[in-house]
Amino acid sequence: MKVNIHTALKVPATNEERVRLRPIARNTEKYQQMLRELEEMVVFADELGYDSFSVPEHHLHNEGLVMSPNSMLLYSKLAAMTKQIAFMPHSMVLPARNPIHVAEDIAIFDNLYPGRVKIGFARGYQKRWMQTLMQTELAASSVTDRESDVANREIFNEHLDIVMKALTEDAFRYEGKHFRIPYPLEGIGGWAGHEITRAWGAEGEVDEDGVVQKVGVIPAPLTKPHPEMFIPVSGSPATMIEAARRGFTAVMLESKPEKFAELCRNYQRYIQEAGHEAGLGDKVGAVRLVALGNSFEEAMEHAANTAGWDFWNYFGKFGFMEPFRMESDPPGQFVQLKDKYATAQRLLDAGHLLAGTPDDVRRQVEDLHGIHGNDGELDWFSWTFYAQGNVGVDEQKRQLELFADKVLPDFR
Repeated sequence: MKVNIHTALKVPATNEERVRLRPIARNTEKYQQMLRELEEMVVFADELGYDSFSVPEHHLHNEGLVMSPNSMLLYSKLAAMTKQIAFMPHSMVLPARNPIHVAEDIAIFDNLYPGRVKIGFARGYQKRWMQTLMQTELAASSVTDRESDVANREIFNEHLDIVMKALTEDAFRYEGKHFRIPYPLEGIGGWAGHEITRAWGAEGEVDEDGVVQKVGVIPAPLTKPHPEMFIPVSGSPATMIEAARRGFTAVMLESKPEKFAELCRNYQRYIQEAGHEAGLGDKVGAVRLVALGNSFEEAMEHAANTAGWDFWNYFGKFGFMEPFRMESDPPGQFVQLKDKYATAQRLLDAGHLLAGTPDDVRRQVEDLHGIHGNDGELDWFSWTFYAQGNVGVDEQKRQLELFADKVLPDFR
């Protein structure tokens, strides 16, 4: 089982500092503090043998809670400071990006740091920056706005097609509803270098009249046919079928054991129907939280001050507590519990939080690794590391070390 450490990137600060220094995300002293702590944590994770590190893509977060507008630029420094750990933009939000730029970034990083990049793609759900970057109100994925959700998925699928073509073909054309290559599709005239392109470029890039008919993204990725690809899955059959068709790893957000096992069985079937060999748990990642302590009570205190705080104050307001809904929760509104402690307890009850002593957590990971008694073998474990930005770097390193030394060896 491979392990990814995923953090949202938060500026370390007290609530008082967040008010006094607002907008704290533009406070360069605090941003530099975050970078130094992050560098120390990632170098330590590399030394401990963790497989990859990831941050999401988010923009315009002046509040300082999700500080990752350009993960590949950040990774370029972290990769130079480490030896083996891979880096994963998890995820690049394709509808808000130019897909040719995405392919170029992937290929360049893969050549700079061979084999040390893995790629996650996502649709994007936050309206504030999705609409601003895309210059349309039909931008974000949504469970309440079907028109926006349909447009978002259409653009995502087109951009993903283009990225994959750009990574695997010397030159290509593409005709979609939202994107055309070349533009216009009839060809680009007036290309002064057509003679050299015809002689030295890819076959068919320029026609006999000197009109550009195809384009080729450079460089090609060093990893063939491309680095490993990941897509987060909340349970949508359409998303799983598409991920299986492409041979991507599905990163499952579901944590309730019976539902998670069902999704794993479904994904195995979809992969096999797409012509790929796969056992139960192959090409599957599980997103979980981990809190370790000398006692269960100490671990839960850590969980409340990290993931509990973040879900209660922020992520729950976007509906991220919905997968952990219970029958007792009021209908018609997002799940919102009374405080960070109740939130951490709910995460534990739903199977999303693994907490306790190292022995406790090892037993919980063993159950998950076997796909909850279904004789499977989980491929990826993605630890959403809310310790970053919420506790000091020494405690972050203690959590990583306990898991690496006391839990992980049984699953390598």
